Amino acid sequence: MTIRPGINSGRDGICLITGGCRSGKSRHALRLAEKAGEKRLFIATAPVLDEEMRERVARHQAVRQRLGWETWEEEHDLAGAFHRVAEQGKYDVVLCDCLTLWVNNLLYGASQDGITLEEDEMARRARELCNVARGIPAKVLFVTNEVGQGIVPADAISRRFRDLAGRCNQEVAAMADSVILMVSGIPVVISS
Repeated sequence: MTIRPGINSGRDGICLITGGCRSGKSRHALRLAEKAGEKRLFIATAPVLDEEMRERVARHQAVRQRLGWETWEEEHDLAGAFHRVAEQGKYDVVLCDCLTLWVNNLLYGASQDGITLEEDEMARRARELCNVARGIPAKVLFVTNEVGQGIVPADAISRRFRDLAGRCNQEVAAMADSVILMVSGIPVVISS
């Protein structure tokens, strides 16, 4: 696969890669990142809740490590993680996978604290994340799921999650230098 000039081929900038589950988002993001530089950081947002997930995470980490990736686990404070990236200043490319799980983690944490995570707060956090990410001298790729193309969820918490994820995606897309929609493993540039 070749990257068209001007479509996420420069060293700096933010690219959002979105699409449905198993659409090839992460694989495409890894390919783009590996072309962007040799000093690579992967920021993972997935909570490890069971043995199957633990094995999946370990497999993915082992593959990335063989390819020269460093991995950080950060479920909640992505802006803080990007501040640490900025302080270190040693990466060519940072790949964060994925924003959808980040939204899930924030929603779950808020509900555990008896708080309702509102869309305005999610938008603020997404803008803060992008502002910090824009300030680092590295290519930044965010992976997210497109969750709004299916049926309306039947319960309130699922609808809230869909709304929060959609709002996060809109904010990041608006601040990104390029946006790619993955469809059946094929990248479709929707903004550059």
